[in-house]
Amino acid sequence: MGPENQTSVSEFFLLGLSEKPEQQLPLFGLFLSMYMVTVVGNLLIMLAIGSDSHLHTPMYFFLSNFSLVDICLVTTLVPKMLVNLQTHTKVISYAGCFTQMYFFMMFACLDTLLLTVMAYDRFVAICHPLHYVTIMNPRICGLMVLTAWIISLLNSIPQILMVMQLSFCTEREISHFFCDLGEVMKLSCSNTLINDIVVYVLTCLLGVLPFTGILFSYSQISFSTCGSHLSVVSLFYGTGLGVYLSSSATHSSRKISVASVMYSVVTPMLNPFIYSLRNKDIKESLRNLSCLFLDFP
Repeated sequence: MGPENQTSVSEFFLLGLSEKPEQQLPLFGLFLSMYMVTVVGNLLIMLAIGSDSHLHTPMYFFLSNFSLVDICLVTTLVPKMLVNLQTHTKVISYAGCFTQMYFFMMFACLDTLLLTVMAYDRFVAICHPLHYVTIMNPRICGLMVLTAWIISLLNSIPQILMVMQLSFCTEREISHFFCDLGEVMKLSCSNTLINDIVVYVLTCLLGVLPFTGILFSYSQISFSTCGSHLSVVSLFYGTGLGVYLSSSATHSSRKISVASVMYSVVTPMLNPFIYSLRNKDIKESLRNLSCLFLDFP
């Protein structure tokens, strides 16, 4: 197959998690349910935090931002997948593919940075309680979240621009349920060495380093007090880093797409349960919120 100039590429084909017709409906039901749980659960967290003045603290400020990013992350991926499953099509436009790729990288990066900020917040609260109010003041907290957004925005731009310069072969089938950077680069007829180097460097800078910071923060606190947090961190980072660091070496694209479900769909769904529903303050706020709605005429 010969190369085809990238400007003439109008669409790609997402093969999804399974090509068997009998599995399309069960997959649609499963992912629709997971998407609804993720969106409703995280919206409830944000609503509970916003409506309760007792929860207007740095920890819950970061958690509400984390919930917002999780909603954005799954919304970037799952609706298109559901449409393709329902209509029995695999098509995604060239512009749609690169747009999805950009926002996925941005929100995934935001997740890693916010997890790091949340770990640092707990480290300061437990190890430096007397200085907590001074260190984690509203201005600093807002600046930390703003910085995370800016870094995430800037992280995605060079990678997308570099991929857009590639030429693509006539093979346009992406062995994934969304436009993953590594899988799209596999379709290129161009030399992707520079792209691979950039991906590895940015993955290390914005993946490995924050993960190291999280482990350090929690090790200073006590692993026993943050086991549930670490389970989500391990799931997100373990599958995420594993996928991207091995994507250019493995030939099992199907295994990569299944692993990607864990950090891109499952982890955001678990956020309301692990980070909030086990928290008595959040549960109390949700209880008060439900009573308010039930009493509303």
